[in-house]
Amino acid sequence: MDLKRISILLKRDEGTKLDYKQKIDILIESGKKELAKDVSAIANSRGGRGYIIIGVEDKTKRIIGIDANEFKEEQIQQIISSRCEPPIPISIDFILYQSKNLAIITIYDGGQKPYQLRENGAFYIRRGSTTDTMRKEELISCLQENFNLNIETMPIMNSDVNSLNFNIINKYFENKGILVNNDNRLEFMDNAGITFIERDYNKRVVTLGGLLVFSSINSIYLPHNMIKIINKVNDKFDEVILVQGNLLDMLDRVEEILKKIFPSNYPISAVHEAVKNAILYRDYTIFNKEIEIVVNYNSVSVISPGNLLFSTEVNTHNYLKRNMWIYDKLIVLDDKKRFIKSGKGFARMKKDFIKYGKVIFVDSKDDNTFKSIFPGVKHFI
Repeated sequence: MDLKRISILLKRDEGTKLDYKQKIDILIESGKKELAKDVSAIANSRGGRGYIIIGVEDKTKRIIGIDANEFKEEQIQQIISSRCEPPIPISIDFILYQSKNLAIITIYDGGQKPYQLRENGAFYIRRGSTTDTMRKEELISCLQENFNLNIETMPIMNSDVNSLNFNIINKYFENKGILVNNDNRLEFMDNAGITFIERDYNKRVVTLGGLLVFSSINSIYLPHNMIKIINKVNDKFDEVILVQGNLLDMLDRVEEILKKIFPSNYPISAVHEAVKNAILYRDYTIFNKEIEIVVNYNSVSVISPGNLLFSTEVNTHNYLKRNMWIYDKLIVLDDKKRFIKSGKGFARMKKDFIKYGKVIFVDSKDDNTFKSIFPGVKHFI
């Protein structure tokens, strides 16, 4: 690492991928634990490679410096490799900066997340400039992203196969060119990941994706599968409107409601595009949040639970799609072919409002949401 790169880093405040430390004591047990914990937290956080700069006062960023003889690269590598599972790829540079010695630990964005500490089995993550244990939904999301864990085919215990709409299921298999009947339908449903046989109880239950796509009463088991419309502009309709059901029905019903609430000349198609993306890409492991559409005079927001995956370059679409199992099912079932037109949704939304103002996309790590914010209805009244 060169001096120019160090100067750029030192202009940044501490965050999810940057930590300043005045010193570390790797000769005592507590110091070793703290180092492994901080490295694993930065490695588990999104946003590419991270850095720990040692020899800098964390609050003021004043250059303190270190004694270069206090520790060696081999010692730090040994601490990380022996205490983190799997071992985290790091490198260490010792730099003379402003006549002071600094140590920079570079933590690479490895492909084996999430990393945990062997000692206590804990998974850590950075929240702003602090280190914290990962929440359940964060751990599940991380597993899904990096180990291709297909969360949609996870069984929902106590769910009932009779809650499924078999007309939709028949349509799916028919559109796929698969002939099903009463004798083989359940077998095909198991193979497709719609249902799951719980072996211990010899009981067939429905998967998360099966309920979302193929059940109109899935709110019995998945109350968070909801779109909440908060209407602040049209007193002819309720201020809060809740939409539940299977994903395609929800998308259709939201479109009908928005057409009634908004002025006739408002570019509803852009808002509906954001709702479509929210339905498809929201994080369904977050069970305490629903999709929200907030309609105000000054702005219209579509708020989806869950950050974009690897969303460091939103405007260039350099991110991954979650819920690919659901995507496959909706492409097959959607007669309106709305999900085939994916890939340039951000550009289309911006284009619709080019005469009226900016469309803003906010990937908020603080509250783990993705927001699409449009100009309000005051421009169209």
